[in-house]
Order: sequence, then C-alpha cells, then structure tokens
Amino acid sequence: MELTLLKARPATQIVLFLCTGNYYRSRFAEELFNHKAAATGTPWQAQSRALAIERGANNVGPLSPFAIHGLAARGCSAREGGRMPLQCAAADLETAHRIIALNEPEHRPLVRTRFPEWESRVQFWQVEDVEYVRPEVALAAIEKQIDALLGALRDLAPA
Repeated sequence: MELTLLKARPATQIVLFLCTGNYYRSRFAEELFNHKAAATGTPWQAQSRALAIERGANNVGPLSPFAIHGLAARGCSAREGGRMPLQCAAADLETAHRIIALNEPEHRPLVRTRFPEWESRVQFWQVEDVEYVRPEVALAAIEKQIDALLGALRDLAPA
C-alpha cells in the first residue's frame, strides 16, 4: 500500500497595522493587505488597531471616507468597514507575527508610552496623516509598502 503525504497548509500568520485612531491609514492597510494576500494565496491576515483611540473623537462613523474611496479605486471593498475602530491591547501585540505602525514620528512615542516592551518589535513606516499629506499620496504610499511587504512574506514562505 502506498502512502500519500499531504503537504500541510501553512498556518495563517497575523500582521498588525497600528495608527492613532484606527480610522483611516491602518484600516486602509488592513483591508488592502487582506485583499491582496487573498488574491495571491499569501497565508497572512491583517488586523488593525488604534494606539490612541481617544484622539479620534471627531471621526465620523466606523471608517474614513478616504479609506473607503481609496479601496474602491483599487477594486476592493471594506469587508470590515462596518466595525468601529478598536484600541490596541497587549493581546493584539502578542498574537501578531509582524507589527507595523504607519508613521514613526507620530506613533513611536505612543508605542513607547503605552507598550514600551513592544517598541523593538514594531516596524515603522513613514505615512503621514491627512492633515499633512493628501489622501491619494498617503494611500499610494501605503499600497507601495504593502506590495513590498507581501513580496517579502512570499520570499519567506517555505517552498
């Protein structure tokens, strides 16, 4: 009798995107990453959280219109678009395999203050918020970083 070995499917790993309010940049990154990862068969799943949700008190609704329009322009929909922003907790960091904060000057001090033991594990991108850069510029920068991240993750996958 011949035994057939089945190749084990890789376990899904988590990338956690962080921004200040979990309303615009991190949510866009989460949705776009999940869309592109699914399309390429990359066994990673994105989540996103706020580092200082209280600073988003003037945000209207669960998701920024800039994120919604940016996703639509890329042929994506916000599958988690109805959920309200979520504050990051230690458990979110503990379950993540990669942690990315969207803007170092803005987010490193928040990570250092609220989650100091995690600072060395956070990768910081340089994508500024809407009051400093136009949404189309910020979202294009996030997409470029996500494409590079997905390429790196695919390169790490066992053959």
